[in-house]
Amino acid sequence: MLDIRRWIQILATVLSNAWLLFPFTKTIYQGKLKSVCVPGLNCYSCPAAVGSCPLGAIQTFFADLRPSFASGQYHLGLYVIGFLGIIGSLVGRMPCAWACPFGFMQELIHKIPSPKIEIPRIMTWVKYAALVFLVILLPIFVVDFFGYGENWFCKFVCPAGTLQAGLPMIYLQPQLRGLLGTIFTVKLIILAVFLVAMVFIRRPFCRILCPLGAIYSLFNKASLFRMMHHPDRCVLCKQCYRHCPMGVRFYEGANQKDCIRCLQCLRTSCKFGAISYEVGGALPEAGKQPVKQS
Repeated sequence: MLDIRRWIQILATVLSNAWLLFPFTKTIYQGKLKSVCVPGLNCYSCPAAVGSCPLGAIQTFFADLRPSFASGQYHLGLYVIGFLGIIGSLVGRMPCAWACPFGFMQELIHKIPSPKIEIPRIMTWVKYAALVFLVILLPIFVVDFFGYGENWFCKFVCPAGTLQAGLPMIYLQPQLRGLLGTIFTVKLIILAVFLVAMVFIRRPFCRILCPLGAIYSLFNKASLFRMMHHPDRCVLCKQCYRHCPMGVRFYEGANQKDCIRCLQCLRTSCKFGAISYEVGGALPEAGKQPVKQS
């Protein structure tokens, strides 16, 4: 299962960044595909990106909300909200494990040999504060003279945007270097901190700061695809926790907010049949019968 997921992660990364003419055009792709959101975190301004980042799209929606109402245009950009809602209601936070290029990169960097450390659980709530304040409230209420807000998370924080868009565009367009200032320096520091943290901590950006993961996680307990825990078979060996890329203690309950449905615990960690999944209430045969141990 891990090998299959790796190949799907590679495919998702390639498909999300398939504009291979950027070394010649030296600009970002702005074709029709840019009106379509990709499921994972992949910066719109990356010169190779062929789709839009749903996190950037939803910030734009909130940033344009007040002038849209002021002009009598009451269509609320329901596409991006509907896109996230459909994915979340179907599979919860699964795109983080299977279709997010930035999440894939974090897993690869974490393989660098080093002491591994765990973060306090309270830090995993920071992403919800980032979602509420940087993605929703500030774009709505902190506006310019014309009533337009900023994409606060993208502009001031997002390390994926710095890595995928900021640094490549500075290389492709050297004239931009003279425009760099404090904001970009701060974003470089944020990126550097997370790159170092990725070596020692499992998917630190996903667990601590990613608002897109926070949105998907809201659906984990009610999505069509749901993980199942069978306490009667669980021996509390904690192998699911040791091998989980998100540090989830599955034995404490299924469908926790940080579970990304990578299925690694099901396929490679649990030897006792204590983990399974259901789709729309239908439990696969493997989860209906106890697993016999020799």
